[in-house]
Amino acid sequence: MLAELHVENFGLMETVRLNLGYGLTVYTGETGAGKSMLIDSLGVLLGGRASTDLIRHGETRARIEGVFEDLPAECLLRLKEAGYPAEEGQLFLFREINATGKNICRVQGRSIPLTLYRSLCVGLVDIHGQIEHLSLFSPETHQDLLDALGGLHEEVQSVNQAAKAYQRVIRREKELSVSEEERQKREEFLRYQIEEIDRVNPIPGEEEDLIQEKKRLSNAARITSLVSEAYGALYEGSSGKLAAFDMLGQTRKALQELERLDDEFTIYEQIESIYYAAEDLAEQIRTYRDNFEFEPGRLEQIEERLILLKKLHRYGANIQDILEKRETMYQELEQITHVQEQFETIHNEKQTARQAYEILAERLSSKRQKIARKIENGLSVELADLGLEKSRFEVRFMPNEDPAIGGAETAEFYFSANFGEPPKPLAKVASGGEMSRLMLALKSLLAKVESVGTFIFDEVDSGVGGRTIHRVGEKLAKIAQDKQVFCITHAAQVAAFADAHYGIIKEVNGDRTRTIVDSLSESQRIEELARMLGGGEIEITRKHAQELWQRSRRGTRHDARCSNRTV
Repeated sequence: MLAELHVENFGLMETVRLNLGYGLTVYTGETGAGKSMLIDSLGVLLGGRASTDLIRHGETRARIEGVFEDLPAECLLRLKEAGYPAEEGQLFLFREINATGKNICRVQGRSIPLTLYRSLCVGLVDIHGQIEHLSLFSPETHQDLLDALGGLHEEVQSVNQAAKAYQRVIRREKELSVSEEERQKREEFLRYQIEEIDRVNPIPGEEEDLIQEKKRLSNAARITSLVSEAYGALYEGSSGKLAAFDMLGQTRKALQELERLDDEFTIYEQIESIYYAAEDLAEQIRTYRDNFEFEPGRLEQIEERLILLKKLHRYGANIQDILEKRETMYQELEQITHVQEQFETIHNEKQTARQAYEILAERLSSKRQKIARKIENGLSVELADLGLEKSRFEVRFMPNEDPAIGGAETAEFYFSANFGEPPKPLAKVASGGEMSRLMLALKSLLAKVESVGTFIFDEVDSGVGGRTIHRVGEKLAKIAQDKQVFCITHAAQVAAFADAHYGIIKEVNGDRTRTIVDSLSESQRIEELARMLGGGEIEITRKHAQELWQRSRRGTRHDARCSNRTV
């Protein structure tokens, strides 16, 4: 349950502190006083959307803190596994909305990402808003609600996984199930492309080598001239001219003699190194000259080969890409040529997947049928308590032909509010007031099986009047025997059943407006009930409120733990 709630600078709320207990707690006040804003703050605390528009005007940040106690076992386990174990059985939550757009989330005093924060808040509170009952108008939500009431989450998950496995096999089968003519065309096209690549038989790196060789052969005459000139100047010499190597030999000899005549002259080793380096260089030039030869027609061969390789570029930017494309096409060709074998394999896989699905779906269907009958019987009692004694509620199932997400059937709720009238789809026959009562009845059933400790109803009595509104109060009080229940209401008949009652008002102080939430004493509660009842005669209304208060006290539980004080 929610034991403490602290709201600061949220909407019109400057500072609100609540110490909360078990039982039924109601919040009442004039329209626009800020009742739903309190629920909005709790929604933000539980990981809801946090907009900067929610920050009180003139402030830079809004804060919401909450302390939860008596946590469900699954919440305790989830906190422990995430590394945020409950401290003495308590969970501390904190959200801050900053005007800069930055939001801070803390669990047990430690900052965590919003996604993880939200996951840790799951299962703490069940919030029923003013328009939540509209979801009942959508048949798509009925099966989810049925499964939630039956606690069938794991069974549904198993069926969904089996359905997805079957659907994956079906998709593979469809991919293979192209027409024979199209398969043949594709096979011929792939063979043509593969054979075109194989005829050329490209080798990785070949194109770059050929381009380099073409460049060399295209300049063969100039290369021959330059290498002969270089070798002659360096080593052979020409008529009337000494080669550079010979001149270096003369220089070497002179310097060698000079070193013998002058001990301070020590550069002979340098000329010695240059001399032998020139000799090595001459040898390299000679080797290059002697080996530089090409066969006639080689250049034409290279150009023809490059043309063939260039044609293959439609398969890839380079030879490596071309060869990878060939491998991909080859694998596709293998699949096409062995399609019959694949059909047999997929057929077996489909049968296995369908059998697995049907076993799980049949178990789920059986449990749904049992849960549906329990809900129908349970709701007949709950709806009778809410003034719909002659109503009928049915859960009908429409079979799904193929394995589908959700199971072998789809559930839809049918309803009749009047005796003798056959049930029809809920969305077509239920009024707003009937829908509110139906949702309250469903929540009453859910409270018996749901591990969530706190239920919140925001004007669940909307559209309900007369004697029925008193029964709504009784129903909320009954739910509150097992759960912590918060309710925003405009109905005095509902508020009278509360174990704790808060009055919410707007106060103008200077040029600022703020929402104040105060715990009401017994006399204040009677005055608030009188206000809610309205009427021209104040004394008569107050007397009516007193009677309503006394009547609601008889036979109802009042938990002393529901003591509160708010600023």
